[in-house]
Amino acid sequence: MKLVVGLGNPGKQYAATRHNAGTWWISRLADVLHITLKAEPRFHGLCARIGQGDSEVWFLNPQTYMNASGKAVAALCHYYKIQPESILVVHDELDLPPGTSRLKLDGGLGGHNGLKDIAAHLSTKNFWRLRIGIGHPGDKNAVINYVLQPPRKEEAALIDDSIQRSLEVWPLIAEGHYQAAMMKLHTTA
Repeated sequence: MKLVVGLGNPGKQYAATRHNAGTWWISRLADVLHITLKAEPRFHGLCARIGQGDSEVWFLNPQTYMNASGKAVAALCHYYKIQPESILVVHDELDLPPGTSRLKLDGGLGGHNGLKDIAAHLSTKNFWRLRIGIGHPGDKNAVINYVLQPPRKEEAALIDDSIQRSLEVWPLIAEGHYQAAMMKLHTTA
């Protein structure tokens, strides 16, 4: 893994909304790794880097709006020549209930505009995704308002639990043990 991206919208008005589950994950990982994400205008986001050479990993929270996330991802990838299959995009997932997270490579974009923009900028869908379940409002016309609202208290606790469980597989992901990470993450006790 060479780049880990947490999707969300910038600004205090969006910080606690469901759509920012990816940025919550990156912030928690940064705390675990004792790194600080700093503004990097040329990459349109908050960035940090650990390691050097072949073991270098970048962390990015784009400061573009969700629908323009590809601009930030592509800028960093093109500058450091990071291949799409070495990218992990962490994002909110309507199709998973709160408390669930799933890791996958490639596949559909599920109507997620952040993923669509990244795929368009990279000209491929062949990147890893860590999907943090936020649930669905039940009506497709309510989705926009739903993702831009904070989760209810009981949902927030479940989302927090899934973020914590998925952070526990980070060492496996970082080392390239994707199947082991998926097995651990996808297995319920």
